[in-house]
Amino acid sequence: MSAPFRRIAVVGLGLLGGSVARAARERGLARTVVGTGRRSAALAEAVEQGVIDAACSVPEALGGADLVVLATPVGVMGDLLRTAADALEPGALVTDVGSVKGPLAETLPGLLPEGVTWIGSHPMAGSHRRGVEHARADLFEGAPCVVTAGPEASAAARERIEAFWGDLGARVVRRNAVAHDEEVAWTSHVPHLLAFAFAAALRDAPEGADEVVGGGFRDFTRIAHSEPELWAEILCANRKALAGPLQRVADELAGLARTLESGDPDAVERALAAARESLGRFAADEQVPDPGASIPEISPPRAGTPRSDSNES
Repeated sequence: MSAPFRRIAVVGLGLLGGSVARAARERGLARTVVGTGRRSAALAEAVEQGVIDAACSVPEALGGADLVVLATPVGVMGDLLRTAADALEPGALVTDVGSVKGPLAETLPGLLPEGVTWIGSHPMAGSHRRGVEHARADLFEGAPCVVTAGPEASAAARERIEAFWGDLGARVVRRNAVAHDEEVAWTSHVPHLLAFAFAAALRDAPEGADEVVGGGFRDFTRIAHSEPELWAEILCANRKALAGPLQRVADELAGLARTLESGDPDAVERALAAARESLGRFAADEQVPDPGASIPEISPPRAGTPRSDSNES
């Protein structure tokens, strides 16, 4: 069976970019997988570890690639294409792994040569760990991957990108850029902000509290170990979509505090039960898949590709 792509170029070999490259190479999705990035040591390690076939400069990576995956910070992608897009050949597809889509949808398509198409992607998978040394070929197994195709993208181009993520094991979900940013504000960006806020508040924790840390603490604070530089950019880029969810969370927290001050265990229990009930539709492991889900929202798996329905946020 021939590979779906001739040459895949991954720009940015951190955890996500490295995992895309490793998975694509191990699954035979291209005859050649090349990578590029700022750190020569990371590129050398990627070649040595078999993550990529070769390391090269950005123009060299883009030249001859029929699929380019941008895995740099979102704020870098526009400048990168402004300087290197001329190396792209007609028919090439460009996608990304960015956590915010609105700014990219407004900027990237206009930077591409004629005949080259950008279709946004956001695999909802990852870790607080960074670097190609943590790249995993199974990182996307069962994870949702949001695909945001604009009006300039053909159905055939969108289907190729969806098939690519399906072949990496992801469950493809279609959204436009605005809906994507609004939804991930709730499911990814606010949780990170809350974890960072709680971590900041720990400055006032009593001495000795670090000796009584349990699983709940570790679960809640894990994402506060994420890279501040990366998350500062993501949160600022999506600040408009974050305003509403942050206010709602603040209102709920204030309401819970008032209920707790009442000292009424029954009232507190009712508030907590209502909160747990709201969580129900987001608990993927407790849901029964809807066989009637419409194609515009969740794409069908590519024939022969096993897919899991478990989510990783």
